[in-house]
Amino acid sequence: MTIEPKTSASPKMSASKDGAAGSGTAVHPSSDRPGVDVDALRRSVAGNFRATVDALVDLVAIPGIAWDAFDVAELERSAAAVAALIRAAGLEDVQILRVNKEDGTPGGPAVVARKPAAAGKPTVLLYAHHDVQPPGNAALWQTEPFGAVERDGRLYGRGAADDKAGIMAHVGALRAITDIVGADFGLGVTLFIEGEEEAGSPTFARFLATHRELLRADVIVVADSSNWKVGVPALTTSLRGLVDGTIEVAVLDHAVHSGMFGGPVLDAPTLLARLIATLHDDDGAVAIEGLVSRDAAAIDYPEADYRTDTSMLAGVRLAGSGSLASRLWTKPALSIIGMDVPTVALSSNTLLPVARAKFSLRLSPGQDPQSAMDAVERHLQRYAGTVAFGAKVTFTPGEQGQAFATDTSAPAARSALWALGTAWGVQPVESGMGGSIPFVADLTETYPEAQILITGVEDPDSRAHSANESLHLGDFENTILAEALLLATLDAQGL
Repeated sequence: MTIEPKTSASPKMSASKDGAAGSGTAVHPSSDRPGVDVDALRRSVAGNFRATVDALVDLVAIPGIAWDAFDVAELERSAAAVAALIRAAGLEDVQILRVNKEDGTPGGPAVVARKPAAAGKPTVLLYAHHDVQPPGNAALWQTEPFGAVERDGRLYGRGAADDKAGIMAHVGALRAITDIVGADFGLGVTLFIEGEEEAGSPTFARFLATHRELLRADVIVVADSSNWKVGVPALTTSLRGLVDGTIEVAVLDHAVHSGMFGGPVLDAPTLLARLIATLHDDDGAVAIEGLVSRDAAAIDYPEADYRTDTSMLAGVRLAGSGSLASRLWTKPALSIIGMDVPTVALSSNTLLPVARAKFSLRLSPGQDPQSAMDAVERHLQRYAGTVAFGAKVTFTPGEQGQAFATDTSAPAARSALWALGTAWGVQPVESGMGGSIPFVADLTETYPEAQILITGVEDPDSRAHSANESLHLGDFENTILAEALLLATLDAQGL
């Protein structure tokens, strides 16, 4: 299924990383949301914030990793801890569920909690995930990965931002609603806290199919994205799609001595490198014909900020053309993320017969993944006989993920933008995201009538998936308040 944007996928806000000033969405005064007591919710969130952070610290201490190489008992312990926190927030119907993978082994434990909607009220599904990335090289961490540490207004630890803070944003918002609205809160609420997102969500589609009615909702909030910068919130309005695969180049039946036979024949790594080089033009833009590419983003992303955010070395030129935001959000981007060749330490004077590389291609919203995969294969076939000197080139397609674009004129999106602006006190940015969240396409396909909102707690300094991952605590408090305001608005005014 191709997700076609209902409106332009480009952001409607004119903003920069230096601030949120622009001519797009305005911050509405609280009087625009009758029935929502902004000040009372703000006081409740602030009063409970220390306890919320302490609970997050306890969650970070659990190394729940959904990869086969890690102890599954820790993942089970993580799910149990999340279930206990949700019960403490006032939801009694809490289950730990899983479905089997294709090979019959159990999938990761997901926590599902429900409060049915009162008559005439909509239901909102709140998504986050409790599994985390492996810590990686311990020598790169300044603190213990699974021992959360507060320093200079940030909380450091694996999962502190991605995505245990997303869980606690949901829990903290529900606590505030319970404090202020109490028994009069009629909005239906379902929490879906996945337990295998960092492992690629291998059972996500099967889980949705199995529990379709249990998870059905009118609004879906995915708390797994990023804000524009510290102090400036964002609603993620578009995601790039994704295809990946491997390219294998074979030139010899077996390895031979490079001194005896080198010259008339080029080794497989060299021919693979020549083939890879054709995937980009001289400016560094993706050179594969048939891909959607639009210079459509309206947000200004200053080059200096981009260089800082990515830690680019001095002297390295930027690739591609058009605005930086468009290059990140509405144009394709291709990376080589792995290669099978001997390491330098194991190298010898040998003509290598075979070499392989894995590519990852991000797709513009509106691009059909299968068409993109076909375009990559056609490109490789075209150049195999020329730059690769007729070597045997084998293309193996990998995973596919749909792009996403939200309709920011929809009622839930308008309420979310108001809530973000009210919580932070500045205009929220409607921003794209260069990455992909493949399970969002599964949600869209399963619940086509639901309004999907992608929010998050990260910022450019969070370093999710890297050493020294961290969460800005001031923005975390604002995130909780914004979600509480959104829930209160949906409860008071519906859709």
